[in-house]
Amino acid sequence: MDRIYLSPPHVFGDEQALVADAFASNWIAPLGPHVDAFEREFAACVAVPHAVALSSGTAALHLAMVLLGVGPGDTVVCPSLTFSASANPIRYQGASPVFVDCDRTWTMDAGLLEDALKQAAASGRLPRAVIAVDLYGQCADYAAIGQLCERYGVPLVEDAAEALGATHGGRPAGGFGRIGIFSFNGNKIVTTSGGGMLVAHEKPLAEAARFLATQARDPAPHYEHSHIGYNYRMSNVLAAIGRGQLASLAERVAIRRRIFDRYVAGLGDLPGITFMPEAPYGRCTRWLTCLVIDAREFGADREAVRLALEAENIEARPVWKPMHMQPVFAGAAMFGGAVSERLFRDGLCLPSGSSLREQDQARVISAIRRTSRT
Repeated sequence: MDRIYLSPPHVFGDEQALVADAFASNWIAPLGPHVDAFEREFAACVAVPHAVALSSGTAALHLAMVLLGVGPGDTVVCPSLTFSASANPIRYQGASPVFVDCDRTWTMDAGLLEDALKQAAASGRLPRAVIAVDLYGQCADYAAIGQLCERYGVPLVEDAAEALGATHGGRPAGGFGRIGIFSFNGNKIVTTSGGGMLVAHEKPLAEAARFLATQARDPAPHYEHSHIGYNYRMSNVLAAIGRGQLASLAERVAIRRRIFDRYVAGLGDLPGITFMPEAPYGRCTRWLTCLVIDAREFGADREAVRLALEAENIEARPVWKPMHMQPVFAGAAMFGGAVSERLFRDGLCLPSGSSLREQDQARVISAIRRTSRT
């Protein structure tokens, strides 16, 4: 049997023609006309005026930390239920993460964030920034989180790496913080094979990001550097791929949402199976379809189901292991924890790529149903 992957790249638009144009023009090194066009088109797509194309979403988040002055001795609040790339840049800057549990939307619990900020204010040491993560294609509760950050005067960074195409209150993901970041890794809805984007409402922040991402080279005929810089810019070839992918974003999101609906229709009647809910304030892309398995009701736990799928050459993965449970972040401050721990224990991500065929999805559904005791 052919392997069914979790979320493989899917090329079906003008990507090849645009890449061919990049080669024909000989702009294959970093920067070039496709980078400029990708930044313009992306900024328009997410309704944020300034966009900077970078080598990865992690690079974008690292630059966000640099731009906000995060450094040794600082703290940065971050949700615990996320991929480590959301927290690693905090440590890059010598700062310490303060982790916050999620709520029923699987995103940062605004009530616990308020507890963290209130405690920090009482100690006279507010965090340098708050990173909110849009998880599995779902925006965090920015009405509440944004209000808290404004009240305490702490800048908000939106990690929308997993949520391009999602909305909150009708507004696109990525524009709810002072800085927003996106990923174009191979498993994302829009991919450039590897790449990312930093978006900002303030032009000086975007200009500073470009400067730092291009080795912080000062304007001079020779190589002059007054700041430490980074080699973080995107190549023209990858930007060409991104432009082709971005043009079909709405279709890609629609396909993933249909895949989610088919999983609900095929598995929703099984005892012990619940799906990641869609927050009432927004529209989730369903980047990955995630479900939770109550082992007592279903008759098998999450790991037994994952192994049963693997035995049939189907890739599935546990929900993110919370950051406060990771050895590398042992001892970090944590507010709450029970919700994300339960989701990690019982949560499973199913094959959800936009190239997933209906017959292959039926194979996934059948394999899961066979593991149930019903």
